[in-house]
Amino acid sequence: MGMSAEDEHAASPRDEEWPEAEKAEKLARGAALKWASGVFYCPEKLEGLGQYRSRETQRNSSIQSRLKSTVQSYLEGVGAGLEQLRSAAQEVQSVCQDLGAARWALLDSADRFQGLQQMRALMAEHVQLASVVQVLPQLFSVHEVFSHTLQLLRGQHLLEAHAELMMMEHLRDDILSQLHLRGLSSAQATVLSYFGGLQELNESLAKQLWDIVGSSLRLVREDPVLFVTAVRIIEREEKIDDTLLLEATFLPPGRPKGWRQKFYHVLQETITGAHFHATRMDAVGPGLARHLAALQKDIVSELRVVKDLMVQCVPAHYNILSVCTATYHKALTSHLQDILREDLDKQALFLLLEWALRVYHSPRMMGHPDLLPEVDVSALGPLLSPELVDQTERKYVVKVKASMLEWMQRTLEVEFREWFREEEPETDHQGFFQSALPVIVMQMLKENIQVASLITSSLQQKVYNMALEELEAFLGRLREALVRCGKEHQKDRTVPKCYVSYLLAMLNNNLALSSSVSSLHPGSARREVPTSLQAALDRMQKKACQLLLEELLLDLQPLCLQLPSRKWLSGSQLVSSMCEVIDKYAKDFSRVRKPVFMLLLTESELLVASQYLRALMQKKMVCKGEEERGQLCDRLLQDATQLRELFCGLGLDRSQQSLEAVFALRELICLKDPALLSLEVLGFITKYPDASDEHISTLLDLRGDVSKEVRHMVLEMMAQHPQVLPESYRPIFSTILVPAPELPFCLRKGKCA
Repeated sequence: MGMSAEDEHAASPRDEEWPEAEKAEKLARGAALKWASGVFYCPEKLEGLGQYRSRETQRNSSIQSRLKSTVQSYLEGVGAGLEQLRSAAQEVQSVCQDLGAARWALLDSADRFQGLQQMRALMAEHVQLASVVQVLPQLFSVHEVFSHTLQLLRGQHLLEAHAELMMMEHLRDDILSQLHLRGLSSAQATVLSYFGGLQELNESLAKQLWDIVGSSLRLVREDPVLFVTAVRIIEREEKIDDTLLLEATFLPPGRPKGWRQKFYHVLQETITGAHFHATRMDAVGPGLARHLAALQKDIVSELRVVKDLMVQCVPAHYNILSVCTATYHKALTSHLQDILREDLDKQALFLLLEWALRVYHSPRMMGHPDLLPEVDVSALGPLLSPELVDQTERKYVVKVKASMLEWMQRTLEVEFREWFREEEPETDHQGFFQSALPVIVMQMLKENIQVASLITSSLQQKVYNMALEELEAFLGRLREALVRCGKEHQKDRTVPKCYVSYLLAMLNNNLALSSSVSSLHPGSARREVPTSLQAALDRMQKKACQLLLEELLLDLQPLCLQLPSRKWLSGSQLVSSMCEVIDKYAKDFSRVRKPVFMLLLTESELLVASQYLRALMQKKMVCKGEEERGQLCDRLLQDATQLRELFCGLGLDRSQQSLEAVFALRELICLKDPALLSLEVLGFITKYPDASDEHISTLLDLRGDVSKEVRHMVLEMMAQHPQVLPESYRPIFSTILVPAPELPFCLRKGKCA
């Protein structure tokens, strides 16, 4: 449905004035059109058009009537409001007129008020005089009250004395306050002088109070009334302090007294002075154990008194048990630090560590059943800081180390003297030589480690590490002692008499130490021996074995010097004598435990083989012909077989023997055709790669039939086939030095040809 141009023109002023109305009308028209198009879309719906028109007409009439009613009600309310505003404006105008009249009336009466000011001053003076008159009897009786209060204090009637003291202080403070408010500060000195006795009374009362607090632990058991009286007086003074501080207008002299804090201070000083001002003689030396035991007993006893009796005598907010516990804890911390500054021995350091870390928290002291659960020191921190504990543990380890070093040195000196005895060393139940050395050393180390375990695992670990270091150092000194003993023996082989036996005993001792080291570890599981310590044990074993083999060598050398020789070739008993010497030493070696026995047997066999080969290479003999080479081959076979069988009989397998080199050397000597020596030598150096050109050349010289061409061919073949020593190879020829070749004969002093 459209609008005409007149309607649009007529609506434009209204639209400009009421844009919302235009928008609402457009929306209403749009909605109506949408509704009508939906309802009358079908032709059959047009029959009900009249009914729709009449229904909408009725609804519009109803809406218009409600709108008229609402507008009428609104207009009536606006009219009533305008009437009220008109009435209020008239009343405001009337009040303004009345106020103006009153102002003019006051201005007319201003001169009359000047007389009232004088009356006000007289009234204030009258009030002051009345106040003074009221307190005059009290002022005149001040000195009499002072004397009476002093008598009460001397008779320990503390509550009555304090009541009179408070009355006098209140009177003085009230006068001083009035003077302060009126700015009469010059008169305050006169008042303070008049009440000067209050200071003496305060000091006398305070002295008695602090004496009572200082004896509080005794009084709560014997006469708690006196202690309770002191606490009541302190609380009275605290309340007065709090009141004056809250008002904050005037603070009398001597306030706040702070007697509650003084109470704590005196109590703490009493506790500290009674137990923790011990002299050096009490705290250091033999008296330290008694001093700590007394502290333990007294602290537990006094905390029981505080928990069971003193707590009932003071207000709950004092937390007296916590205060006393913290005081003991703090004082103990400081006291122990003072003691630790001294140069303490290891027993004292151990005692302090045990007491601070074990005893203090145990049921014997702060964990006592009579103190739990009220007493709890866990929140107060450790008695000794972790840094101080670590420092003290290190001091303890240093002291133990010095003691251990001294003890080990004495043990070594005793052991060294034992080696020069006329008797053989003692034996165990299996007949092996031994001494008390490993038992003494290991027992000492174990005891120190076990003692350290009673304190902390960290101290135990420190002592364990130190013990291993000391054991390693001890093995070094023991090895040096063996060297000194060996030098003495070289000077005179009869000293020591039982030289070999004691060397064997030292080897058994070394085995015992090696097997016992793992048991020193703090943990239950056995640990491997540290590398450096194992190296020290190995050096010790090697040195003892070396001295034994040197002793064997000294007995074999005279025999080895006799070969090779023509007499030896003809069938002497030289090797039989060597076997007797070896057998004798093997019987001695049997007094050492099997691992070392086999080592000695193996090294002895290597020594015999190398000495035998060295003797052959000394260029003492050259075969003159085939017959003599045959004799040499037979003798080598007999000697090597006899020696091999001897060592096999002693328990050394053929595969472990170095005498096989003698058999291999024999093959070089027995070879009929020298032209085949290159192949034979190649096989020899392949099996014994440490054999040098000099060794082979010397062996070829022993044959006596090797030409220069064959020798050159053999050496050239060796140069073409250099050998590399396998890792598992056991050298034999590298230890044998070949004599230098003789220089050509020289004429006069000319150059050699």
